[in-house]
Amino acid sequence: MPTDTAAPPLGELMALAGRRVLVTGASGNIGRAIAIRLAEAGASILAHWHRDEGAALALAGRIAAMGGECLPCRADLAQPGEVERLFADLDGRGLEVDGLVNNAALQPVRAFDEIEAGEWRAMQSANLDAAFLLIQAAARRMTGRGGGAIVNVGSIEGRDPAPGHAHYAVSKAGLAMLTRAAALELGPRGIRVNCVSPGLIDRDGLADAWPDGVARWLERAPLGRLGTGADVADAVLFLLSGASRWISGADLLVDGGMSAVSRW
Repeated sequence: MPTDTAAPPLGELMALAGRRVLVTGASGNIGRAIAIRLAEAGASILAHWHRDEGAALALAGRIAAMGGECLPCRADLAQPGEVERLFADLDGRGLEVDGLVNNAALQPVRAFDEIEAGEWRAMQSANLDAAFLLIQAAARRMTGRGGGAIVNVGSIEGRDPAPGHAHYAVSKAGLAMLTRAAALELGPRGIRVNCVSPGLIDRDGLADAWPDGVARWLERAPLGRLGTGADVADAVLFLLSGASRWISGADLLVDGGMSAVSRW
């Protein structure tokens, strides 16, 4: 991503032409929306997937139909050595990475006193450890090319936990601090690191699976609706683009104003 101080012309402000961005969890709802939006902005996409190969291939086909470039890449990022294997494979193909979006995550529901130690560790490994290792690996490669941009996809639960999500909320709170720590140390290398923290994002079947939660959100959210994958994708695009060239270490809330609602 651009690291110089000159403001791009307005028509090029959000353009990512000539950039290659790795999007983790690209086969899921939010990851797919992010990959498509970045491709629309001109980026070549490396679409990470773990379990859903069909969705990853469908995403690649959709982006190709748009005239873009998308290469699916499989890895179990929670497993030791998989991050370096993924980057070694990209290195072997001569595929440099200018941008990274850490979107892959787990989000199971479990009451606090029922969370087992193994479940706790698995959550932190998938949601926090993997992001740390991906940032490290990407930063090593970006350093030699004058910089880049990294966006972590957090959650408003990193600030306000929900029942049954203690292990998830802690992992997202850690991701917000990881963002700031990485921004501090990687900034001198021309690498910007930011976070996007979404609120409740709509998906197929959500209203049927969690009608009370959706109703409570709609009743309290100032903007009166659920978020969409496109809402998150646009925030990610902004933080990868030249429009945010002097922004690093930030956590951008994308929650329809829910964070402004009084807790009293």
